[in-house]
Amino acid sequence: MQKKLIKVQEEDNVAVALVDLVQGDRVQFNGEEIILLSNTKAKHKIAITDLEKNSQIIMYGVLVGKALYPIKKGDVLTTENIVHQSDVVTQRTKRITWKAPDISKWKDRTFMGYHRPDGQVGTQNVWLFFPLVFCENRNIEVLKEVFEKELSMGRERKQRQLLRNLINGKDADFNDGKTETGTETFDNVTVKFITHQGGCGGIRQDSQTLAKLLAGYVKNPNVAGATVLSLGCQNLQIDLLKNALKDIDPNLDKPVLIYEQQQMGTVDEMLNTTIKDSFAGIKAANAIQRKPASISKLKMGLECGGSDGFSGISANPALGYASDILAAVGGSPILSEFPELCGVEQELVNRCVNHDDAKRFMHLMKAYEASAEAAGSGFDMNPSPGNIKDGLITDAMKSAGAAKKGGTSPIVSILDYGEYVTKPGLNLLCTPGNDVESTTGMVGSGANIVVFTTGLGTPTGNPIAPVLKVSSNTILAERMPDIIDIDTGAVIRGEKSIQEMGEEILEFVINVASGTIEAKADLLGQDDFIPWKRGVSL
Repeated sequence: MQKKLIKVQEEDNVAVALVDLVQGDRVQFNGEEIILLSNTKAKHKIAITDLEKNSQIIMYGVLVGKALYPIKKGDVLTTENIVHQSDVVTQRTKRITWKAPDISKWKDRTFMGYHRPDGQVGTQNVWLFFPLVFCENRNIEVLKEVFEKELSMGRERKQRQLLRNLINGKDADFNDGKTETGTETFDNVTVKFITHQGGCGGIRQDSQTLAKLLAGYVKNPNVAGATVLSLGCQNLQIDLLKNALKDIDPNLDKPVLIYEQQQMGTVDEMLNTTIKDSFAGIKAANAIQRKPASISKLKMGLECGGSDGFSGISANPALGYASDILAAVGGSPILSEFPELCGVEQELVNRCVNHDDAKRFMHLMKAYEASAEAAGSGFDMNPSPGNIKDGLITDAMKSAGAAKKGGTSPIVSILDYGEYVTKPGLNLLCTPGNDVESTTGMVGSGANIVVFTTGLGTPTGNPIAPVLKVSSNTILAERMPDIIDIDTGAVIRGEKSIQEMGEEILEFVINVASGTIEAKADLLGQDDFIPWKRGVSL
């Protein structure tokens, strides 16, 4: 029989409802009876002891809020009776000793990847087109139309076939098995296109950060080569990108083709030259074959979005266990979303291997929160209406669950947005909580695969890295099967342990990295790219 309540850690004074509970229900919990004082939806929290006004709310073993009014044992926590509160962190208080998981079955595991000259290994083989400035977005779109149609690389959308059937007077469901194809098909390379709204018109620092991010996309092991369009007069000059590429790798050995419209004459002249040169590069990239590589070559981005009250007790800790295994074998998990680490800073500071990294983490967190407050907001306003509706009613509560994605392994490096991962082990990357800005940033820092947990559902993907969706509950997996790759609802039902589910996640990651399974986000063509813009428009 499924449990009705769960307490995450021994010191917690709240429990999570695993099923809908009705006022008056009597629940046996940890050897005592709790009488429900109000209707409580699954995923929400109830007090398991009487709480006085200003009492600390403890969950996941950390401070996640305080009581605005007295809360009786058995009553539900809401935005009306508790408010966000988190511990103040000023320094590292201790060094945490890590007990690594058993990796005997993982240490010799391999995946089939694309080996690059710098020693990195890609999970995909992409030729990437991107602009240095938004003025070139239109030309990128023209190139996208040409290459996807003629190289048969773009999946024809079902909606396009539906409209064609209607135009031709056929039944909406008619399918003669034919699709429009080009004259040549490349099976071993994918051509991808990204556009953005940056590169000019803002503060120079934003263009510098964008240059570093784009350089990271070129450096990413999933990219075989790139075509870059520049207008010429923008803030993000070609030299700025070249310097960023040199900083990230002075010996970069990848073809990077750059074209400047203001120096080339007509649009046709530039596009024709771009197409001829890029086609040669794409043909060469298509010759690269998958070969075995240690899973230590995986740089796995850890993301969450559309989180619910189950995320922190099923999907996130299961992903955290997979992250620990990967860190133990020499891989590089990447934990981001700094606004969603609010309240767990002390644990993360104590997990930093290097004292300077501990100080840098505190500095980045405080600077970020100060900038949010200067804009009239703050980390306490992070939970979305959907989060709150499904049980995440304070930022610290949301953060404490979100941080579980990073497991328990030591933190080997603290990176700011646009900086590249170079160390094996768990890396912390400063990004917003915004799903796409965060995912965009992790891939720009070298992630060759991303695992994205969700309790409510989200369509986020990425142009060059597979983004796997992990549901915290089975209801979501059954309602949105086209976007969910892995369901961790068995943890909520008590059918599987966190460790078992974590191993399933890592096994699935290896299959996707090898190309034997395609991520749902890739099947749906979800190629989201939004750089983090920190400054104002000028």
